[in-house]
Amino acid sequence: MAVGPEKHEWPAMLDVQSLLGRGWRPTPFREFILKIHSRCNLACDYCYMYEMADQSWRGQPRKMARPTVDWTARRIAEHARTRLLDQVDVTLHGGEPLLAGVDHLRYTMDAVRDACAPDVETRFRIQTNGVLLDPPFLELFDEYGVHVGVSLDGDEEGHDRHRKTPSGRGSFQSVRAGLHRLTAEPYRHLFSGLLSTVDLRNDPVATYEAMLEFQPPVISFLLPHGNWDTPPPGRPPDSSTPYGDWLVTVFDHWYGAPEKRTSVRLFDDILRLLLGRRSTGEAVGLTPVAVLVVETNGHIEQVDTLKSAYEGAAGTALHVSRDPFETALTHPSIAARQIRELALGSVCRECGLRKVCGAGHYAHRYRSGTGFRNPSVFCPDLQRLITHVHAVLSRDIAGIRSRRGQSGGGSKSTSLCLPSMKTTASG
Repeated sequence: MAVGPEKHEWPAMLDVQSLLGRGWRPTPFREFILKIHSRCNLACDYCYMYEMADQSWRGQPRKMARPTVDWTARRIAEHARTRLLDQVDVTLHGGEPLLAGVDHLRYTMDAVRDACAPDVETRFRIQTNGVLLDPPFLELFDEYGVHVGVSLDGDEEGHDRHRKTPSGRGSFQSVRAGLHRLTAEPYRHLFSGLLSTVDLRNDPVATYEAMLEFQPPVISFLLPHGNWDTPPPGRPPDSSTPYGDWLVTVFDHWYGAPEKRTSVRLFDDILRLLLGRRSTGEAVGLTPVAVLVVETNGHIEQVDTLKSAYEGAAGTALHVSRDPFETALTHPSIAARQIRELALGSVCRECGLRKVCGAGHYAHRYRSGTGFRNPSVFCPDLQRLITHVHAVLSRDIAGIRSRRGQSGGGSKSTSLCLPSMKTTASG
């Protein structure tokens, strides 16, 4: 039985009709994550799907049935046309999506593409653990232009600490073999990047360098999921900054390299935000979340990382067979992730980092009794990383201004003004 939040927990009490009356309008969904297979061929001990609070996967069908695929495709096309979108992103996810097989993946992509044609372009992505990447899948992805992201936690020792097979064997060598197939010609252009969960026991520079073996266009470092009720490993209830220190070490190594060998999404997003631009993900910043998940059984849900908080945290009680995606836009939990600073608690609203930090990842804010209107459980770590990046960027901008002034360019040649970094303590 699903266990939901108390009625007084944020955002259950959010009055969406009042927001609409005051002029707020929801951001259309532009990315749709389809959970086409609910099981996995690995047994990663930190997995938010299988190892944390929400165990609803046990009742999910293993594979998204074709009628559910068809309904989902129609809902995507319907939403895109209602909102006058000319392009949508569709991510095939799981579990491990490759367990669905080549034929089912093809059916799913055909259904979505046919429903959206000719006026809405569909861009397909897939997130995989890489173990099953072989020529039949790669040929399919090449045919449909599917961009492939792979999970890899650095070198063999670091990766195999958590990412094991059900029998307890490490998966690094299998993932490495899959990555070598993906990054060889003629499939190299499909590789979208690597996703890595931070473990404080792994050397930060060695972890980063190990991933460069595959020349990823992007590396996404993820903080391990946890919250104020269930803190992540190594995150003590004080102002120390173990994760911030780890990330600062990688940042300095990445930023100080003679040439840029890859993009690191978290670092690039912080730099973008400091320069007054929008973030590209939900780890930092206040960019409205425009992502919707369809579960294997057709239930419409929020981003699945919320399953780390409590059972039912990602749910909406909506289903693709009866509910258009427009209905989800005014669900309080979805609206709460689109109203920017209005969703922040008092501590975060008073913090000078709020427009850059954005209170961190939404799933990391949960505390029973108050819900998701709290600072991130990683608040000290985010302060450490953001203020460090701010200092480095300020130094470099000052150097540019000085050089331009010396060359006669004058002080008007650079008008950039970085935000104040005055912080407040979290609790």
